[in-house]
Amino acid sequence: MPIATYGLVALDCPDPESLAAFYQAVLGGEVDRYDEDWYVLHAPGGSRIAFQRATDHRPPEWPRGDRNSQQGHLDLDVPDIERAQEAVLALGATPLDIDDRGGERQFRVYADPAGHPFCLCLK
Repeated sequence: MPIATYGLVALDCPDPESLAAFYQAVLGGEVDRYDEDWYVLHAPGGSRIAFQRATDHRPPEWPRGDRNSQQGHLDLDVPDIERAQEAVLALGATPLDIDDRGGERQFRVYADPAGHPFCLCLK
């Protein structure tokens, strides 16, 4: 018997409202504002991502392994990686590693507007 059930993933960031809007544009769903420091995206399918204000937030440095490592990342499944890439870049994502090695690799890595790494994964 499990001890707990999954609740959500929370991301620290300097501007939770705008980061929630970024992920809402990527994933769809609805955003709830609990206060100026905490927003929650209710994504289609029931997953939740929270965005918590951290005024001293320092973005991770992907793919470093020292104290500024990636700290975790989100994998987002997409049916068309080219179209998805165009859309996330237009929303303010930054490419970190988009070399698909001639089509061999089925994912690409980006940073969201607060600097968190996320992957678009071809499914």
